[in-house]
Amino acid sequence: MVIGTSGFTLAGNPKVVPSAIAKRAENGEELALTLITGASVGDELDGVLVRSGALARRYPYQTNDSLRNAINQGEVDYVDMHLSQVPWWIKHGYFGKLDMALIEAVAIDEEGNIIPSSSLGGSNTMVEYAQQVIVEINNSQSPELEGIHDVYSPKRYPNTEPIPITSAKDRIGLPYIKCDPEKISAIVYTDIPDMNRSVPPLDEESVAIAKNLIAFLENEVKSGRMPEHLPPLQSGVGVGANAILGGLKQSRFRDLHVYSEVLQDSVLDLIDSGTVSFACSTALTISPERRPSFYKDFAKYKDKIMLRPMEISNSPEVIRRLGVIAMNTALEADLAGNVNSTHVNGCRVMNGIGGSGDFARNASVTIFTTQSTAKKGEISTIVPYVSHVDHTEHDVHIIITEQGYADLRGLTAWERAEKLIENCAHPKFRKELHAVIDKLRETMPYKHNIPLGGWKQ
Repeated sequence: MVIGTSGFTLAGNPKVVPSAIAKRAENGEELALTLITGASVGDELDGVLVRSGALARRYPYQTNDSLRNAINQGEVDYVDMHLSQVPWWIKHGYFGKLDMALIEAVAIDEEGNIIPSSSLGGSNTMVEYAQQVIVEINNSQSPELEGIHDVYSPKRYPNTEPIPITSAKDRIGLPYIKCDPEKISAIVYTDIPDMNRSVPPLDEESVAIAKNLIAFLENEVKSGRMPEHLPPLQSGVGVGANAILGGLKQSRFRDLHVYSEVLQDSVLDLIDSGTVSFACSTALTISPERRPSFYKDFAKYKDKIMLRPMEISNSPEVIRRLGVIAMNTALEADLAGNVNSTHVNGCRVMNGIGGSGDFARNASVTIFTTQSTAKKGEISTIVPYVSHVDHTEHDVHIIITEQGYADLRGLTAWERAEKLIENCAHPKFRKELHAVIDKLRETMPYKHNIPLGGWKQ
């Protein structure tokens, strides 16, 4: 079967039905499931299915250790995708028939309408196109979540229309997922909370990267390239991204909007400080430590946050129209400006491209952040050529490390290389990196630019 589930960055995924499916596999039933989610989901979905042997194929993004190992060992087929494309693929049958949608909710009304929980992801599209629907009503999720969702689904090609959003605050849909009651096969109750990760204390490198980000943004305003009230901000997922975004609290910027795919703890801090006045995404990924106070004080956040389907939160059309500033993380960046965000040594997948490509290609300014070294300072993350390309030099505008930032816009390949070495690379690796481009200058016939693959050659 092909199963679509709710869940996006460990928020709002089903918790108990997957375990029941896994037990069937553990008892000897041969299962070969294709699983489609919004993005990464908790161990109670990805983990239990892969360890039981029930999972055969997975789309579009994951962060689970057990699943990652199974993918890299060839035990589970995995296709990494731009997240905005997933609902489109479902609508147009690219995945084949969707047999079942398994959706977590806080409630379901007498008309069959589903009130989602802490994420939307692709849930609305899955419900619409699945043959059957199972709803998990999770009593650990706050009923106060009702009303913060804005469910809107563009029509299938060739009848699709412009998405009517001109501001991050625009509400264009319904606060629930419409569902034909005849499709609902079961309603299951659970009280298992989202298994989000804790947020560790800030490290020196993250603080320095945040300061460099603020310096870049302030310079953009000073030069007239950005308005005083910045365009909406987008930030990637994870500890580093959370810390760097949170650093904006120390800036002079106020009354900002966030148009992103995930809202983490740092966004709540920015709302509390007045730095952000409104934030929308497709998931609330709040740490276990922060979650009780968040729901206790939910009234002060409810009119300042909104959850949209991933087809809208990651829409290239809307990202481009709003002029979003995209901020995502890189594993490594090369001297031409290409970025690898998914593969270690070019072959071992970490998580996936997620929504970073949706934003990188369409943002008004595309920023990638990384610490200048990895493996306790033994490896440079600024390299002659990346081992895997996720984002080409044409989509990467700014690279920021704790050393500084490199503005690559409008520069030749040689100029980009020099700026990345001097502004972003760790000092102990700069001599070696300079030696690479010095050798290329001597041996390559192309004096003004470098052809694709030139660094490697």
